[in-house]
Amino acid sequence: MKDNIAAYAYFAGWRIVRWLPERTAYRLAFAAADFLAKRKGKNVSRLRSNLQRTQPNMTSLDLDLLVIDAMRSYMRYWCDTFRFPDWSQERVRETVTVTNEHLLLDAITAKTGVIVTLPHAGNWDHAGAYFCAKGINLVTVAEHLKPEKLFLKFLGYRQAMGMEVLPLDGRVLGTLAQRLRQGALVALVADRDLSRSGIDVTFFGGPSRMPAGPALLSLKTNAPLITAFVSYTENGIHIDFKEVTLPTSGSDEEKVSQIVQNMAHHFEDGITAHPEDWHMLQRIWTDGDFVERA
Repeated sequence: MKDNIAAYAYFAGWRIVRWLPERTAYRLAFAAADFLAKRKGKNVSRLRSNLQRTQPNMTSLDLDLLVIDAMRSYMRYWCDTFRFPDWSQERVRETVTVTNEHLLLDAITAKTGVIVTLPHAGNWDHAGAYFCAKGINLVTVAEHLKPEKLFLKFLGYRQAMGMEVLPLDGRVLGTLAQRLRQGALVALVADRDLSRSGIDVTFFGGPSRMPAGPALLSLKTNAPLITAFVSYTENGIHIDFKEVTLPTSGSDEEKVSQIVQNMAHHFEDGITAHPEDWHMLQRIWTDGDFVERA
């Protein structure tokens, strides 16, 4: 029942936010963000503690202000998501700027395939739609949500942008490797995996875990691996690409560990520059009262 209520809330939001005038929609989204920040619920408190670890020298007042900005960024993402189906491809393209875009486009031209990993920051769907609009075959992965109707809604949303969305299951790495050999862009959100299969990394000086998948794919297919940090601009987004250095020696296990740690360092750089756009309202570090899940 709780899952169904949440799903119908999303569906209502999708319809109402698309119906409202644009300025009104975003004004209401920011008002909701301010209310949630002031209320300091569980998720907002987690966001605050996460941001505090990325900004250890920030005063309490400045941290409160950062949380407000971060919640506004987060609600902007949802407002974008609900309104995105009405955006033209021209608007998608014209509202994106990119640093080091050649890292991705050169690999696509060479038909080697390319793996892009990114944290939960900015609007990664906007970034994906931008590259789909360029005619690039983009493949990503989606964790199965409950209820089913909500999962199917988000699945259709991303497929309408031109993405191929694969379910997260035991066969997905093999399918992604196949797509890379066909020259595709594989985009994976990769800043959090607290399961036993996650790779231990040092993140802002603390212990965390991130997924091994991108590293395993790169080693298996020789496809280049790059990170992307998506931050908001006044009218859209900016994407900052960085090449991930791959180790040349050591066991496969050691190589995977080093690659994931290098990715984590890149994520740190992006979050340090744009902490307000990192939408991490869940646990990310494995110290303190962390309890491992199966």
